Amino acid sequence: MSAPVSVTVRAAAKINLHLGVGPVRADGYHPLATVYQAIGLYEDVTATRADAWSVHTIADAGIDLDGVPGDESNIAIRAGQALAAHHGLADQAAHLEVHKGIPVAGGLAGGSADAAAALVALDRLWELETSDDDLLAIAATLGSDVPFALLGGTAIGTGRGEFVEPLENHADLWWLVIPSEIGLSTPQVYRKYDELAPADVAGDAHPGDLVAALASGDAGAVIGALDNDLTAPAYALRHDLGARVDELTALLGAGIRVLLSGSGPTQLVPYAALEPARLAAARLTDAGIAHWLAPAPVAGVHVVHYD
Repeated sequence: MSAPVSVTVRAAAKINLHLGVGPVRADGYHPLATVYQAIGLYEDVTATRADAWSVHTIADAGIDLDGVPGDESNIAIRAGQALAAHHGLADQAAHLEVHKGIPVAGGLAGGSADAAAALVALDRLWELETSDDDLLAIAATLGSDVPFALLGGTAIGTGRGEFVEPLENHADLWWLVIPSEIGLSTPQVYRKYDELAPADVAGDAHPGDLVAALASGDAGAVIGALDNDLTAPAYALRHDLGARVDELTALLGAGIRVLLSGSGPTQLVPYAALEPARLAAARLTDAGIAHWLAPAPVAGVHVVHYD
């Protein structure tokens, strides 16, 4: 077979079922114990052979691209350059077409999904046959969430979140994903966390109850064990997010859980079955609240088209 001219790869959004944050380390990073889950919102990256690096980004309706760079600072290009450097291919380049279906700066790791998809698309385009371990190692240099974007499913993350191991999971969930029109800076949220958290906080402890609930397949127990240490600092910075929780509770019922996605500002409402999730989504539509309905868990990066 001749070498492909272009390859399209899909990667999913991530959420954190648990995000435990320890005290800041000497290197400025926080140790994490997090449980990742990939949900059914996607980025598609098409890599095409070219003599120089370039990127073009388009988006689904409702996704603002103002904060997405169009030059070599784009994380998808940085991923490609890291892959080329790993193989000693200094002159290798490509054109990347990114189709975004994940809100930008929403705590759903859309950029990390772009990077993971670019790694796999370019590996296939250039026929490099990079090992999984090497792809994960390259991914870890690009961002804490990129290795999980390769893996997908449900996994536990440690370190800065970049060390990932799959978790046994027999609980399927449906997520209402409720974006915010205003972004929220991750470094700013962590700085606020440092202000609010006691110095001896042990937030990066292993989330045993959640891991057990996932393994048992008890979706209700999974929902009951959801937790995010960045909720308080994010809500302290953005009082409108707390007000949105009250609004969602009034619309959907006092028994709902509203989970912050990563460092925010996207908020999530989980359901154990599709029909109540659909009814809740209809109520949000009637109230004029923008949202997506997404299944989870879903697979990590995968090729969707060769040309």
